[in-house]
This record gives sequence, C-alpha cells and structure tokens, in this order.
Amino acid sequence: MEYKLKVDNIKCSGCTNTIITKLREIDGVKDVHVNIVDKEVNVTTDSEIHADTRQLITKKLTKLGYPEIGTADSDRLTVKAASYVSCALGKVSGKN
Repeated sequence: MEYKLKVDNIKCSGCTNTIITKLREIDGVKDVHVNIVDKEVNVTTDSEIHADTRQLITKKLTKLGYPEIGTADSDRLTVKAASYVSCALGKVSGKN
C-alpha cells in the first residue's frame, strides 16, 4: 500500500532524514521518500498491515512537527517548534 501525504514545515535534508528515519520505525513501513519542493511524503507499507497505518503515519509526522497541510495541527506553534528540533536532529545524524 502507498500513502501520499502533503505536509507542512519540511525545509531541508535534515527534515527529510528525520522523517525517513522515524517513519521506518513503524511496523510494516517498507520505504519512505520525501520531496522537499512539493512538501510530499510517500510511504510504502506491507499490504497486510493494520488498517490504522495511515493514522499512525500522520500521528508520527505531527509529533515530529510535520502535520498534514490543512489540518488543525498545521498552524500550532508547538508543532512548528517540533519541526525545528526534528530538523536539527536530522542534520546532526547526517544519514541523508
């Protein structure tokens, strides 16, 4: 199954690294691609995983500071602050 999500606050490769690393920690997630320009996160999962997978993905993204565009969370200051922390952690880990 593939999920395509448009998200806020993606700024750089640090953000990308954090998103990829953290989403791959979710059981059943096989692959993650991030398009900074289009602010899009594409997640490929095993076809036989739990039906709540999309919700788990969006919840994780919001916690990291990258909520879906147009949701109530996309304007929250705490979510924006979380994205800066996630971005910095992604830069420090330097895996991308």
